[in-house]
Amino acid sequence: MINRRLFLGGVTLAAGVPLLGAAGCATRPQSITPTSGTANVGALPVSVTNNSGRYGDDEVLVYVVGTDLVNDVHCWVDSNGTPHPVSVDDNTDDGYTDYAIPLGALPADMTLPYMSGRIYFALGGKLGIRVVEDGNGNPALQLPAGWVEADHGFDVLHDSVEFTHNEDGMFCNTSMVDQFSVPIGIRLTGDADQSTGFLLPGGRDAIFETLAADPDFSALVFDDHRIIAPGHALDAGIFPTDYYDPYVDRVWSHYTGTDLSVTTNAGTFTGRVEGDQLLFDGGVSPIPRPSTRDVFFCDGALDAPNDGITGPVAAIVGAALNRSTLLDTAQQPTDDPAEFYQADIANRYAGVFHDHTEDGKAYGFAFDDVEDFASYVQDHGPSGLEITLTPF
Repeated sequence: MINRRLFLGGVTLAAGVPLLGAAGCATRPQSITPTSGTANVGALPVSVTNNSGRYGDDEVLVYVVGTDLVNDVHCWVDSNGTPHPVSVDDNTDDGYTDYAIPLGALPADMTLPYMSGRIYFALGGKLGIRVVEDGNGNPALQLPAGWVEADHGFDVLHDSVEFTHNEDGMFCNTSMVDQFSVPIGIRLTGDADQSTGFLLPGGRDAIFETLAADPDFSALVFDDHRIIAPGHALDAGIFPTDYYDPYVDRVWSHYTGTDLSVTTNAGTFTGRVEGDQLLFDGGVSPIPRPSTRDVFFCDGALDAPNDGITGPVAAIVGAALNRSTLLDTAQQPTDDPAEFYQADIANRYAGVFHDHTEDGKAYGFAFDDVEDFASYVQDHGPSGLEITLTPF
């Protein structure tokens, strides 16, 4: 089970602006050594097709930023696919960097080096990416926060693809975990031919219209511009902090007298509620009663350490809470999407993306990968990545 939060870790700065964490990479390679004279170790061909129908190639900017896995430093990538260490001296554009590559200038033979990061697409304007000093005084990327109205790029339509590319292969996904603005599909070829993230015809309009008509989730919709995730809306004071409380109360009451069975790769664990904690056997750490924020962010009480025991159990419980399946079955995880998001209280923000994708997969919350429902693909022998900005 991949954990999206292994891709891009970090800390949160003021106003919710993320700082890309150099240690937050999935499957960090241990023995990569650059070949003399080779600037782009592990070069993987990548192409971008603009089928948005709303913006021409000359209005689309591409940013490739993240962590150089060869040198373990934050980097930006130029149109030749070469990574460059970031520097605070790069803040030359009114206090921001200018790492943009115009889509029309993207070469046909563009490649990705060994790195973990994001490929951003900005339509009709620039994004605000800064380089700041981290807690150790090293230059670090401060990335766009599309869910913050004060963010430099809030009025610019933008989205991204997350990826880790290393000697073990290519691991990538589209994501709505933080916000949704631009519909993007990805195709990864190599040992297999896999695609995900593609919306059904009219999917973007349907997603905006569905959430705009929802009395609980309508506040997440900002015109035709973007939809922010409910956790961020909660932090902004426009979503109720107690939304999940009635459902959690029912779950806690139910499992006070009933066993909850959770099966992971490490085995099956049995738990019951005692007081404010969900207690499991087998060495699983207690799970405290989660708040609404904990549920949406899959954090806090639902924090999932990378320990192979508590982490997978917490991820499954977190997914079941977001999908609101915990009262339907005491055997988790469940894998029938027809049963997801059916309760009166559920993460309907996440659910609407699944309803309108071709393969039924999306990354609507951090543990949407439970039972393989995330818009995520991987290949251990990759030959190319194709990214498509799909019709609005």
